[in-house]
Amino acid sequence: MKAILLSREADKFQARVAEVGENDLPEGDVTVKVEYSTVNFKDALALTDKSPIVRKWPMVAGIDFAGVVEASAHPSWKPGDRVLLNGWGVGETHWGGLAQKARVKGDWLVRVPEGMTTREAMAIGTAGYTAMLCVMALERLGVTRDRGDVLVTGATGGVGSISVALLAQLGYRVVASTGKLSEKAYLESLGAKEIIDRATLSQPGKPLQKERWAGVVDSVGSHTLVNACAQTMAEGAVAACGLAQGMDFPATVAPFILRGVTLAGVNSVTAPMQRRLEAWRRLATQLDRGKLGSTISDIGLADALAKAPEVIAGKIRGRLVVDVNR
Repeated sequence: MKAILLSREADKFQARVAEVGENDLPEGDVTVKVEYSTVNFKDALALTDKSPIVRKWPMVAGIDFAGVVEASAHPSWKPGDRVLLNGWGVGETHWGGLAQKARVKGDWLVRVPEGMTTREAMAIGTAGYTAMLCVMALERLGVTRDRGDVLVTGATGGVGSISVALLAQLGYRVVASTGKLSEKAYLESLGAKEIIDRATLSQPGKPLQKERWAGVVDSVGSHTLVNACAQTMAEGAVAACGLAQGMDFPATVAPFILRGVTLAGVNSVTAPMQRRLEAWRRLATQLDRGKLGSTISDIGLADALAKAPEVIAGKIRGRLVVDVNR
């Protein structure tokens, strides 16, 4: 089988498409014939060795996949079942989805929703699944449509694009922050009502600023997240899920203790199964498939290596869907 294999020997990193024997697959009670995977921001970091994502070598890359069960010793799955996986350390400590086959624990798998193809499942992927977890977090924290605008940062990225589409579909007025103002028409097609330049958020700002947002979905981190919190309305909420600008959070407690703003961390890797199932159920019914289609670029396994630096540089719009058999 073909796979993107990451290796490190004597501090020399290598990422390549390699032939890997099925006997080398890791332990697990379900073997999946993978049809599609993706290149998420975390994947790009792993593929370029820009961040210590991989913690076990050698590693088959890919934090998610969708495909068909080939063999199973798990009571929930049988050959022919269409399944998907997000997280659980796959692509980090356990061989991942940028491969033609994967062997994993059955407890990690989710059934592909009825009426959704495996390609659509990976067009959504971990980015879209994370976006839905962020939306669900804002809802739990009382961010309703009548409270005011919701800001989405990194809006042309994977999480950002699907967050814009989801929130707009649910009736929120969405403001999209992006460094690509040339993508205004794209963001408006997803449902954004206003586009702002990311430069207005990416520099150091005052601890408290004019109240603008009822809620925020942030995949950027650093000063962008700090400013988003500083601009969030009293009793508003911010869902944070990424670090495209940086891992730092140079903030004060002012928005939290003077306005009652809630900063909610969203971790898609080990989210409880019930929350995963709810997220995918809602993605199947509440995400406009037409809008999803406009976010997709289809690539093959080898292309994933070439596209990874562009993902990190913010040059990719929407989602990269990897046909692992291409």
